[in-house]
Amino acid sequence: MRFLKGSYFLGFLILLALLVALVQNAFVLHLLIMVFTSAALGLAWNIIGGYGGQLSLGHAAFYGIGAYTSTLLFLHLGVTPWLGMIAGGLLAVIASLVLGIPCFRLRGTYFTLATIAFAEVLRILVVYFKEFTGGSIGIVLKFNAGFLNLMFKNREPFAYVALGFMALTYYLSVWIENSRLGYYLTALKENEDGARALGINTYRCKLIALMISAFLTALIGSFFAQYLTFIEPESEFSLGLSIALTLSVMIGGIGTALGPIIGAFIITPLQELLRVYISGEYQGLQNIIYGIVLVVVVICIPQGVYKWVTETIFRKRTA
Repeated sequence: MRFLKGSYFLGFLILLALLVALVQNAFVLHLLIMVFTSAALGLAWNIIGGYGGQLSLGHAAFYGIGAYTSTLLFLHLGVTPWLGMIAGGLLAVIASLVLGIPCFRLRGTYFTLATIAFAEVLRILVVYFKEFTGGSIGIVLKFNAGFLNLMFKNREPFAYVALGFMALTYYLSVWIENSRLGYYLTALKENEDGARALGINTYRCKLIALMISAFLTALIGSFFAQYLTFIEPESEFSLGLSIALTLSVMIGGIGTALGPIIGAFIITPLQELLRVYISGEYQGLQNIIYGIVLVVVVICIPQGVYKWVTETIFRKRTA
């Protein structure tokens, strides 16, 4: 399936950029920003969770590290978020080593539980050091529009930045998928003992994948903090955030470069539309509908939308 690959994907990006330029409705622009951001987060998680087969449900830890690092540097030292997000990314890489070095000796659900615990510990620490982090109250950034402040008077520039992050994470994912690292990750995902027997350093491959994934996730967390101009530990280190991006990737197609994008374009608008049009009048109903849709998709298309579509097309061509 060549759709959205190579020059096709570049054309898709150009169409999305034109859509951003043409849209005048603030809510639609917000929805596009959410979709692009969710796709980028899903692609970042997919590097370790999809290609490497390591189910991390604590990726919100890296998201929160990025958001808090850039915000605190901007608030206390006046460092531009463009540099602050790099600092947050590097700090997230260090955190990924702290998590990965001991925990990659664990397998299956033990590693997953360790990632959840890691994110929860960071959340508690942020709440505890409230003099520096604002605690559970959070931090509100004073709005001061400017390119260096990564703050804009309208949402269109935010949408372009979010689209840029989606493009960056996609092309990086394609490169990894077709690199030696990608082949090694696929091998250890299928059979780690067999991959090790062939001479692959599976431990190092998983660490590298986690470091890349953590860095990208922190960058996106930094950007979204500037977009919202508000951060607090319950949302930045939320288990729900980690689960949501994991489910989005699984629905779109785990272990593929296009799967997270497809999942984001399906799940994120559904979440936002249900929240806007249903949650006010029927509290909690949006969660029931959202849950039913997820269950139906997972049961009917367990391999993900992307793989289901490609397999269907392949069968039609060979029939």
